[in-house]
Amino acid sequence: MHPLTVHTPDAVLTDLRERLLRTRWPDDPDAEPWLHGTDGAYLRELVQYWIHHFDWRAQERELHRFAHFRADIDGFGVHFIHERGRGPNPLPLIITHGWPSSFVEMRKIIPLLTARGFDVVVPSLPGCGYSERPSKLMTRTRTAALWAKLMTEVLGYRRYVARGADIGSTITSFLGLDHAEHVAAIHLSDVPRPYLGAGAAPLTAAEQRFLAEEAEWMRTEGAYDYIQATKPQTLGYGLSDSPAGLAAWLVEKYRSWSDCGGDVERRFTKDELLTIVTLYWVTETINSANRLYFDREHSLRELGPEDRIHVPCAFAMFPADIDHPPREYAERSCNVVRWTDMPRGGHFAAFEEPELLADDLEEFFRDLR
Repeated sequence: MHPLTVHTPDAVLTDLRERLLRTRWPDDPDAEPWLHGTDGAYLRELVQYWIHHFDWRAQERELHRFAHFRADIDGFGVHFIHERGRGPNPLPLIITHGWPSSFVEMRKIIPLLTARGFDVVVPSLPGCGYSERPSKLMTRTRTAALWAKLMTEVLGYRRYVARGADIGSTITSFLGLDHAEHVAAIHLSDVPRPYLGAGAAPLTAAEQRFLAEEAEWMRTEGAYDYIQATKPQTLGYGLSDSPAGLAAWLVEKYRSWSDCGGDVERRFTKDELLTIVTLYWVTETINSANRLYFDREHSLRELGPEDRIHVPCAFAMFPADIDHPPREYAERSCNVVRWTDMPRGGHFAAFEEPELLADDLEEFFRDLR
């Protein structure tokens, strides 16, 4: 474990600007904005801001408000933020992001949580940000095992709690399932897939509606998932070569999956969006991040009838998130002790509604100190 400095060579930023200036734009269909995907007019506006106004060096300085480290765990390099909480007995909390998120999205909630007595650990997923890029398949189970060693062997915590959303929910679920001797409780915004095989209770009407809605969402919005889960390398050549293309691929998700009502800048500033995109660009990690979907499909871990997360589980469900499972679906595999239907917010909860999420985490974990 050693401190890590967030710094990009000048040559990388010069090359980025030159590529943006040379962007070759596709034609724009005569249709309502965003109908075919990322809106051309908005992307051109964003790219002009990126060229002339966005200050990555200022964002680097902002990110250095936090203590960054990198540790070698079982031969794999993991980047993480580690911020100590206030008070005599802070509760260790590890927060795992999803896709296309990054540790950057936690910068609003970290100080809220440290002020409330949490030691906050925010790792970057394998292949994301400043973590190592896996050259071979990286399973969710292995990632959870890396996190477990990070918390216990690297940082010395014998007991801790965990929070995750999207891919982070899966990894956090496996922390609760496989490492319950150290994990006191988990907090999620996505429900782990329960066992539905022989002997499972029949689906309720609400569960059937949820699965039908999910299938329809995948039909209309899931192209990114199918591509990244089947042929991510083909996509990677374009996204690794064109920063405008990278921005188009990512920003559309922040618009579609957030509680923004179709106006992405109701939730995120241009600087916030471009910090996420630029991080992927300067670390050259969009291809390895996208491969997490391929790795998922080629290492699916099906929960069996005896697989149940017995540690206390809380769920915070945000109305503009991409799916809305009923509580009974979660209760098939989890010991659900808290279920909160949030009044607002979407898929990027820590980024969109840090106060709401921090309040829910504090209330749920209060009795575990």
